[in-house]
Amino acid sequence: MFPFIRLIKDLFLASRQPRIGLTDEHVSHHIIWPWDLDAFLELNNGRTLTIYDLGRLGAGVRSGLVKTLKGQKWGLTMAGSSVRYRRRLRAFARVQMRSRGVCWDDKFMYIEQSMWNAHGECANHVLYRAAATDQNGIVAPGRILRAMGEDVKSPPMPGWVEAWVKAEAQRPWPPMQDETPLPMRKVS
Repeated sequence: MFPFIRLIKDLFLASRQPRIGLTDEHVSHHIIWPWDLDAFLELNNGRTLTIYDLGRLGAGVRSGLVKTLKGQKWGLTMAGSSVRYRRRLRAFARVQMRSRGVCWDDKFMYIEQSMWNAHGECANHVLYRAAATDQNGIVAPGRILRAMGEDVKSPPMPGWVEAWVKAEAQRPWPPMQDETPLPMRKVS
């Protein structure tokens, strides 16, 4: 289940903090609870992405993005992600999360987030490709920025982000398009 109580708390805290730009860093603090764990008693990889939602939405509140999306009746969807895991996070671990927009192109905004443990080590890091949407499909980042009263020009795309974008462009979609799907088996 989505952690709505944690979300309400984080949005409340973010609304009380100073405004930031889309590429400024938002820092939030989180606790890894027992219900966030997997069978190996460490932070579940799926739950990691859910906890990242909390920091990303807090950053969106502080930058004014959430207000703009709501005002325009636009949605926000994640169109891709790449996660790197390096340190285990166990029950009751306290983490610092850092969230920031990196850059954007003609369709997508690129967001990076990281979780840091109490020893100052990066536990995991994610790069997201996000898109705002309306009833007609993707809303160009330039249009979003104009609605926010921000500069439309993106910071330069870092090489590692550009390499990921190029790699994603090589990925077949839909998956297995060159292969014949396996027949479905009956489950009894």
